[in-house]
Amino acid sequence: MAIDSALWPRLSLAEWQDTHDTLHMWLQIVGKTRLALAPRENHWWHVPLYVGARGLSTSPMPYRSIAVEAQFDFIDHRLIVNTSDGATRSLALRPQTVADFYREYVDALESAGIHVKIWPVPVEVDAAIPFEEDRRHASYDSDHARRFFHMLLHANRALARFKGRFLGKTSPVHFFWGAFDLALTRFSGRRAPESRQAQSSMLREAMSHEEISFGFWPGSGTVAEPAFYAYARPEPSGLAAASVRPASAYYSRELADFILPYEAVRSLPSPDDAVLEFFQGVYDVAAEQARWDRAALDRPPADWA
Repeated sequence: MAIDSALWPRLSLAEWQDTHDTLHMWLQIVGKTRLALAPRENHWWHVPLYVGARGLSTSPMPYRSIAVEAQFDFIDHRLIVNTSDGATRSLALRPQTVADFYREYVDALESAGIHVKIWPVPVEVDAAIPFEEDRRHASYDSDHARRFFHMLLHANRALARFKGRFLGKTSPVHFFWGAFDLALTRFSGRRAPESRQAQSSMLREAMSHEEISFGFWPGSGTVAEPAFYAYARPEPSGLAAASVRPASAYYSRELADFILPYEAVRSLPSPDDAVLEFFQGVYDVAAEQARWDRAALDRPPADWA
C-alpha cells in the first residue's frame, strides 16, 4: 500500500501493538550488534540506530578490517546486511517468532563472515524473554511497519531542523532500540549533580551532564499514544508549572516530561511548525530556569533554517 509521503500517517499504538512488540524485539537484536561492535562513545551514543531513506540502520560498524551495516527496509520489508568486502545477506520481514528471526539473523551474519557475541536478552521491557525462547512475539503487518517508518521520517526531519538551532554540544538524532524512541539531546556543558535515579553505571554515564532532551515515541504503557516529548535533567524546580505551546501540549508529572500528542498535530496545516514550536518553547523555559549560557549556546533566530 502506497503512502503519500507529504502526509503524517495515523497509527495508534493499540492498532499495531502486536507488530510494535515484535518489531521492538527484532530491533533490539540488531541494535545489540551495534552495541557489541561500535567503538564506545559518551552517553552511549554508539548504541542507537539511525533513520534512513528506507528504514532504520546501524550505520557502518567496524569488524576487524572491514565494515558491516544492517538495515531494516520498511519499504520492501527486508533486513539487509552489507559488508565492505562485498557480502550481502537479506532476510524477509514477515510474521515469524523472535526466536526464528534471531536464528536467521545470526546465520546471515555468520554466513557473511561476521561472528559477534551479544547478550541475547531484551532490555527495558517488562517481560524479558530470551530471544532464543521468545515465541510469544510473532507479528508483522507491513502496512503498520511502513506507517511507523513514515512517522519516524517526519519526526526525524523536525528534530534535525531543531538540532541546527543550537551551537553547543548536542547528540545526533538517533533511535534508541531499548526505549523505542527517536531522540535529540542538548547539553549546557556543565556536569550534572549525581542523581538518585542513576543506580547503574549505564545511567550514571547517560545522566552525567546537564541536558534538555527532545524526541518522539510511538506510544508506551505510560503514554499510550504516539507523542513528542521534551524534558530537562536535572529539572528546574519551576519547570512543571510552565505553559508551552501548542495548546495540546501538557506536562506529565508521572514522567516529568512535557508531552505533545502526535494526533493533535498531524492534521494541522504545518505539523512541522507545531512540533518546532513545542521543542523551542520547552527549551526556552528550561534553559532560562536552569541558567544556561544562551548567548554562547543558541544560534540567533535570524539564522534558523
